[in-house]
Amino acid sequence: MDIVSGEIQKYAEEHTSAESNLLTELLEKTYSERSDKSMLSGFYQGRLLSMLSKMLHPRRILEIGTYMGYSALCLAEGLADDGKIITLDMQPETNEIAKEFWARTLLYSKIESYLGNAPDIIPQLGDTFDLVFIDADKPNYANYYDLVFPKLRIGGIILADNVLWSGKVLDLETYNDESTVALDEFNKKVQADNRVSNILFAVRDGLLTIRKERD
Repeated sequence: MDIVSGEIQKYAEEHTSAESNLLTELLEKTYSERSDKSMLSGFYQGRLLSMLSKMLHPRRILEIGTYMGYSALCLAEGLADDGKIITLDMQPETNEIAKEFWARTLLYSKIESYLGNAPDIIPQLGDTFDLVFIDADKPNYANYYDLVFPKLRIGGIILADNVLWSGKVLDLETYNDESTVALDEFNKKVQADNRVSNILFAVRDGLLTIRKERD
């Protein structure tokens, strides 16, 4: 399901600030070489992640789901001078590609990458986060939310990607697979959480933006 028409999307992208040449190179590499390329945030959402990060100017970012390292670079653009982004993933192959591209930027020293099971790693992190980006296995979204919430400062933001799941969340009778059901339950969980305020952006595949108002 296309959330907006192709013409509107093209016009919006034409009136969006350009990304770096290195990000474009990484995007083109992903799109030309990988069958799982739909996992990449892409230009338009990447610029939104960058803008949100610049507006928040975070000292600590947590990303759950590194993939090719594209979104980490976008988020890192808004980091404070003494800022750091911690990014978690399970795939050594794509992680090595990500590191190769990160090493070519001035942001490299601000990115910490960990390979392993995120539910095991998150409780061991001692940082307090200003911004969290969840873009990993969909059945675990609610679990990730519960794990990171105590580590998020009041006023901090959680971004959860793919929450519209190509529109499948609108028709659970037809699409009752684990990921679709889990995403719908996650969206409802956040909506019912009186500790937060939230807005679901109909951008790309849906970006749920959550602000922590209280513990």
